[in-house]
Amino acid sequence: MVSFVDSGGIRHSVEVAAESLYEAAALAVREFRRHPCVDDVEPGAVTPLSIRVKPPATTHEVSIRQLERWTASTPKRPRETALKSRVRELLQQKV
Repeated sequence: MVSFVDSGGIRHSVEVAAESLYEAAALAVREFRRHPCVDDVEPGAVTPLSIRVKPPATTHEVSIRQLERWTASTPKRPRETALKSRVRELLQQKV
């Protein structure tokens, strides 16, 4: 479950299935952009995204800027290369 709080204090959430924290954040951003909330509210570059992993329940927060920096950083393993590429593609998709 990924959520963010808009400038009006309203929490918006979406449930996604992902293999990593960053993939979950990118999938959620894609969904928030695809289905804009009331008044076209969507998370900005520094908006904290709250990521709750189930089970067991764990919550992480990451901003879109952090996502972008992570995808731009040098991968340490081949699997990370593929994951960063997928997350980058998700973030670049237009609605």
